[in-house]
Amino acid sequence: MKVSDFNYNLPEELIAQTPIQKRDESRLMILDKTKKTIEHKVFKDILDYLKPGDCLVRNNTKVIPARLYGVKEDTGVNVEFLLLNRIEGDIWEVMVHPGRRLKQGAKVVFGNGILKAEILEHMDNGNRKVRFEYSGIFNEILDQIGLMPLPPYIKERLNDKDRYQTVYAKYEGSAAAPTAGLHFTDELLDKITQKGVEIANVTLHVGIGTFRPVKVENIEEHDMHSEHYYIKEEDANKINNAKRNGGRIISVGTTSCRVLESVADNKRICKRN
Repeated sequence: MKVSDFNYNLPEELIAQTPIQKRDESRLMILDKTKKTIEHKVFKDILDYLKPGDCLVRNNTKVIPARLYGVKEDTGVNVEFLLLNRIEGDIWEVMVHPGRRLKQGAKVVFGNGILKAEILEHMDNGNRKVRFEYSGIFNEILDQIGLMPLPPYIKERLNDKDRYQTVYAKYEGSAAAPTAGLHFTDELLDKITQKGVEIANVTLHVGIGTFRPVKVENIEEHDMHSEHYYIKEEDANKINNAKRNGGRIISVGTTSCRVLESVADNKRICKRN
């Protein structure tokens, strides 16, 4: 397949820049593969397309405020870090900009000095291995000075960090949200459970692959970045039991689809921002 096969026109005015007030009132597109029809619904209508015995699999990863803006210690040049992966302790893999200015040994200061970083290594993929220095708790410092790493097509600043988390976010580690899950509310999830649909969790930390552009024309030549995922035995049992009893496995968003194969009958449920 070629990248050009996926070209389509998306008017800029149709790209929502701020989240809708009520999560479950975002738009939902239903594709019927048998009738070859398209319907436009509201996200909470997803309840009409789930059946007792189905298993809804969601990604309970939690986004960290992984975008940091600082200055190079010796020159004062502005620097941007995007935290991608904790290697061990206070050593992280980060995406940096501008990369040409951050060679091994360079030091960067964030938040007027409450957080510092030293470039340890230039990695093969262009990222940097860095060691952070600070006093206190690292995650609390991130909450204080870090920003949520929004997709490049979102130009508006997000003031409420929690709005870029799913309501069931639990385990910190993602550089971006599993966006399809942002439209669920606690109330909607309760109704789904009451309908007899089992809910299972996977934890897949979204990484650099979300931000890395496809630079080759043939998609099969694109180098995918690895991501870490975890699934508990109790959740695996829920999925296997649903499959064993003829239920469908409904995966919420592409992040869960990377772990599980979504099973459906005639319809595919898609979300739209």
